[in-house]
Amino acid sequence: MICYHGSDTVVEAPKILEAKRPLDFGGGFYVTSNKEQAEAWAKRVAYRNNSKKYYVNIYNFDLAKAEKEATVIKFEKADENWLDFICANRSGKETFNYDIVIGPVADDKVYRVVILFENGDIDKELAIKRLKAETLSDQILFHTEKALEFLKFVDVEVMTNDWKRFWNNAL
Repeated sequence: MICYHGSDTVVEAPKILEAKRPLDFGGGFYVTSNKEQAEAWAKRVAYRNNSKKYYVNIYNFDLAKAEKEATVIKFEKADENWLDFICANRSGKETFNYDIVIGPVADDKVYRVVILFENGDIDKELAIKRLKAETLSDQILFHTEKALEFLKFVDVEVMTNDWKRFWNNAL
């Protein structure tokens, strides 16, 4: 399976990193099968770091081999189990033993629903109903060094920033 990692650097040798802030699936190395999603992530990182270039790193992920040799959890959709999992991770309470976590990404719009649920402003049933209405990209977390064995760098696309065009389209 081809997947992508957006960054303001070339990442030929991914590393497991501790999260600086609460993330959906916790710390590690994130990729997506959606190239446009990776490009958007890369642009955000480059903008935050005031980088002149950004990169879409391309990898081959041997999912079939990973499922045989590693502990993998897959969330097919934003359901109750997914919501519980990301809420636990974002609160810093989750400790899990998975090498790889695969599932939907909680973008800004989805995260607003998650916040409403976490704050008790909406119940789980309404949160799930709202999440079902969203089209979500995927994300894959490589949580352990063992997990990275199934990810091989293939290539990189170098892009230059056009912030005015990017931010006008993002708004």
